Amino acid sequence: MLAGPKLQSLNEILKGASRDELIWISGYIAAFTASQQSLPGAEPAAKEFVQDASFVMPACTVVYGTETGNSKKVATDFSNRLKKQGVQAKLKSLDQYRVADLSKESYMIIVISTQGDGEPPAAAKKFYDHIHENSPALNQLKYGVLALGDSAYPLFCKTGEDVDKRLHQLGGRRIVPLKRCDTDFEADANDWIGELLTAALAFDSGKPAAITVKEKPAKAGKKTYEGAVASIINLNDRGSNKEIYHIEITTDEKIVYEPGDSLGIVARNSNAAVHRVLDLLKLKGDEKFVFRDQQQHKISDILRSKMNLQYLPARTVQLYAKSMNKEIPQIRMDLADLLRIYPPDGAVDIQKLLSFMEPIRPRLYSIASSPAAHGDNEVHITVSRISFLVDEQKRFGLCSDFLGSLKEGDILDVYVQKNNSFRLPEPSADMIMIGPGTGIAPFRSFLFERDAKSAGGRNWLFFGEQHFVSDFLYQTDLLALKDTGVLTKLNTAFSRDQQEKIYVQHKMEQHATELYQWIEAGANVYVCGSKDPMSVDVENTLIKIIAAHKNIPAEAATAFLANMKEEGRYHKDVY
Repeated sequence: MLAGPKLQSLNEILKGASRDELIWISGYIAAFTASQQSLPGAEPAAKEFVQDASFVMPACTVVYGTETGNSKKVATDFSNRLKKQGVQAKLKSLDQYRVADLSKESYMIIVISTQGDGEPPAAAKKFYDHIHENSPALNQLKYGVLALGDSAYPLFCKTGEDVDKRLHQLGGRRIVPLKRCDTDFEADANDWIGELLTAALAFDSGKPAAITVKEKPAKAGKKTYEGAVASIINLNDRGSNKEIYHIEITTDEKIVYEPGDSLGIVARNSNAAVHRVLDLLKLKGDEKFVFRDQQQHKISDILRSKMNLQYLPARTVQLYAKSMNKEIPQIRMDLADLLRIYPPDGAVDIQKLLSFMEPIRPRLYSIASSPAAHGDNEVHITVSRISFLVDEQKRFGLCSDFLGSLKEGDILDVYVQKNNSFRLPEPSADMIMIGPGTGIAPFRSFLFERDAKSAGGRNWLFFGEQHFVSDFLYQTDLLALKDTGVLTKLNTAFSRDQQEKIYVQHKMEQHATELYQWIEAGANVYVCGSKDPMSVDVENTLIKIIAAHKNIPAEAATAFLANMKEEGRYHKDVY
C-alpha cells in the first residue's frame, strides 16, 4: 500500500496519461518488479521472452503483406502508435522492402495474411521466398509476427506461422509470441499491439526483464445469414462452352455489406458424390468415425457436410499416394476417382484416410449487387461452374457445382467477407474498371451503387469474354447504364470472335492515350479476375502505357503504379 503523498503523485501521473503511455507505464513497472529479488515463496519469473536491459526500441521497421488491405491497416496503426512513443518507425509493403536490408534490421514487426492453400499474398512472395531459400544471419533481429487468416480454411495463418518459424531459425528473437487472428481481427490485433508495446518498451536500468505474453485463442466470429435463392439465371446463351450463373439470395434480416465485399459460402457434397465414395469404401453410411473435431460422426454426415470430396488439392492426392504406396501424378481429382483409378491393395484404414483429408472450406464470391440499389435483404453473386476431365469424364468444382445446382427456394448459409482495399472512390472521382469474365461482378455492384447515389465521377469499363453472342455477361444491365450516362465508356474484347485472339489488355492499348489522360487526371484503377495471366498482363500493359506517355523507363513507370497503389488509386481483387 502506498503512503498518501506517493499515491497522490501516482494518481496525478496516471490521470493525464494516454492509453499508450499507460501501457508503457505498466510494462515499466512489470520490468522493474521482475528485476528485483524474488520474495520468499514466490514463483520464479518466467524466462521465455527476455528483453535486454538497454532495450528502448529507438527505431523499428514495420512491414506488411496483404491481398485485401487488412494487413496494411493493422501495420499502419501499429506504426503510428510507435511514432507516438518516440520510435522512428518505417512502414513498408513487403513488395517494396529490400530483402538485402533484413540482416541489418534490429527491430521488425511483420503483419502478414495467408491466401488460398496456405500461400503468401503476392506482395509478400519475394520476402517469403528469400527467407526460405537463403540463410541470412539474423542474430541481432528482434521481431514479432501478427498473422491474419480465416479459420474456416485448413491452413489457417500458415504464412505467418512459416515466417515466424523461419526468422527464429535464422537467429531472430521474438519480442512476443506469434499471434493468429481470424476474420474478426480488429480486437485481437489491437490487443497484440498493446502486448508488444508493453514487452518492447519495458526496461530497467540494470537487469533483464522477463515478460511472458499469453496468446488468446483465435475467434471465428463470423456473422452468418440464412439465405433463400430468389433467382438463378444462366448468363450464357446457346453455344457457349461455359456455365456462368447470376444468383440472387434474399435474407429475412438485414445483410450488411459494401460494394467490393465478397460473399462466403460453405458448400455441401452432392448425394451422388457421397454414395460413390461409400460404395468404393464398402461402407453403409451409419458407421462412426472421427473427423477434425475429435467427435464421432456418421460417415455419411462427414462425407456430406464436413469433408471435401471434389477436386482435391494435389497435396491431398500425394498424401493418399504415400499412404497407399502408389505412384500418382501431381494432379487434382475427386476422391471417388482417386479410389477408382488408384484402388488400395487391401482394406482401407478409414480413420487414417480421414486424417489427411481436408474439410470443406468456404468459397468467396465477389458481390455483384448494391445495397443502395437492391436493398438491405438481397445480395447477388456471379458464379462460374468449374469443370475438368478425369478419364474423359466431366467433373466439377465443389462449390460452383453446389451453387450451379441450386433451385429457387433452396436455403443456404452465407457470410460477408469485408474487402476494405477494394472500395469505391469519392463520388466525384473517376473510375477505370478492368474485369473480364466473372471479374465483372464487383463492377456491377460499383455501377449500381454510383447510379443509386447519383455519384458525379466518370466510369469506364473494360470487359472481356470468349464470344459476343453467348458470353456477354450482364449485357442488358451494362447497355442500360451506358444509355443513362452512368457508364461513361464501355470497351469489350471477345477473344474467340476473330482469328487473332483479343483480350482486355489489347483494348487498353487501343485507347492508351485517353486511358493515360484519365489516370493523370486522378482516376482510380480497379482490376478484378484471374491472377494469372490476366492481372499480370493488365498490369504490364498499364506500365507500358504510363512509360510511353510520360516518356520514362519501365522501372519508373512501375514505381509510378506502385505509388498509385500506396495512394489508394490502384486496386486489385484477383484470384
